[in-house]
Amino acid sequence: MNAVQTYRYLQPSALRAAGLDLQTCGGPAANPRFFAGFLTAPAAAAAGLLAVAEVARTRYHQPVNPASLDPVVTGSRGRLRFESFSGCCGVYARMDVLPAGLDGEISGHGTTNVDVNPPLREALARVGGIEPLHVAVGPDDLTVSTMDGSVVERKVPLPGRWLRGFAEVHVLTAGFEQRAEIPAAEAAAFLRRLPAATDRSVLWAVPAGRTLRLTSRPAPGAVCLAGAGRLAALRDVLRHARTLRVYGPAVRAGSPAVPSTWELDTGALRVSLTLSPEPYRGFSGEGAALAALAGDDVVDDAELVGALLNWDPTIDVAALADAAALPDGRVRAALAQLGTAGRVGYDVADGAYFHRVMPYDAGRAERDNPRLLGARALVERGAVERDGEDATVRTDAEVYRVRRHPDGAYSCTCRWWARHRGQRGPCRHALAVSMVAAPVEVLS
Repeated sequence: MNAVQTYRYLQPSALRAAGLDLQTCGGPAANPRFFAGFLTAPAAAAAGLLAVAEVARTRYHQPVNPASLDPVVTGSRGRLRFESFSGCCGVYARMDVLPAGLDGEISGHGTTNVDVNPPLREALARVGGIEPLHVAVGPDDLTVSTMDGSVVERKVPLPGRWLRGFAEVHVLTAGFEQRAEIPAAEAAAFLRRLPAATDRSVLWAVPAGRTLRLTSRPAPGAVCLAGAGRLAALRDVLRHARTLRVYGPAVRAGSPAVPSTWELDTGALRVSLTLSPEPYRGFSGEGAALAALAGDDVVDDAELVGALLNWDPTIDVAALADAAALPDGRVRAALAQLGTAGRVGYDVADGAYFHRVMPYDAGRAERDNPRLLGARALVERGAVERDGEDATVRTDAEVYRVRRHPDGAYSCTCRWWARHRGQRGPCRHALAVSMVAAPVEVLS
């Protein structure tokens, strides 16, 4: 289901004689200027922005015509972030322009969509060498509209899947650790050896000296690489990169497919792609954020913590806990809850959350999640009967048995759980049981 948001751009984005003029659609004030200045690595920044825009236009699973979805940009305290999801929601792309990459002044902060139109993509593709690149994110003032259309008004369909995808990615990547770092030359050779873009197999990359070795089976220290062709957007950034870093959760022999993040670092900016566990799986259906959405006990904490956020490019959990007078664990739970509304994201390189505000209302992710709605309906009907750590859930046609395991995970006798075995979050029966159980601790 699509949420159609209306965005107003004063004029199309363009590469002008004075530099790159990115038009935004809003923020803390009408058409604000998040940043005005030069990018110190112009060719790398142009390639990175093109990569983020290309992911937004691509549907890797069951490809169709490109979708004209505008990447999201956040400006805050010496940093610009550009984010997008692929049309199938299975690839999350981000470019972080770091303080070293900016030669100007951040004069505002906020989150908005950026108009990356075909003429701008063509102009960015021509940026090279040491040509100066000046970025003005949003104009200085409002221009009066005329019949000639000096104000460009667009209706951009932002799928609800994007919001659910943002909610899922920040929960999943918060559990990642760096698994490998290899020089750019070895990274280029590794990417050249990858299977064709049409290959949908799930492979594993294992650190091997200064490079990565591909294998068909997981092992400790390995990183999942599902649908290797989905890394193609990184290739044009490679010539500017110093290193390739790879992040993922801990795995062992026999582990199922898991998501992973592949990040190129140029020194002035970072471009990363986070891949879903399998090419046909979009992040919007992974279910990692369901616990945060279901936790009524963290709603009040999230409201308090959210009021203390101040557009920090990296959120210091300990400092935030002191300011909120809450334990670190409760602050992390509150941040997870805020992430389901797009108010925070997670940066694997910094190992920290960052503040942004997505153009969605706070309850959209919950309302659009059928498992969560089904679980709430079961609780409201009194369908859950607790029996110690286990429970019975009665629906109109079936009776299911839900068991809570020592590690806090749930299993269920329903067909959905038998199919996914907990790899895509809890089923609605297990989620309903967790709602009537004692609050689950979020480990710090």
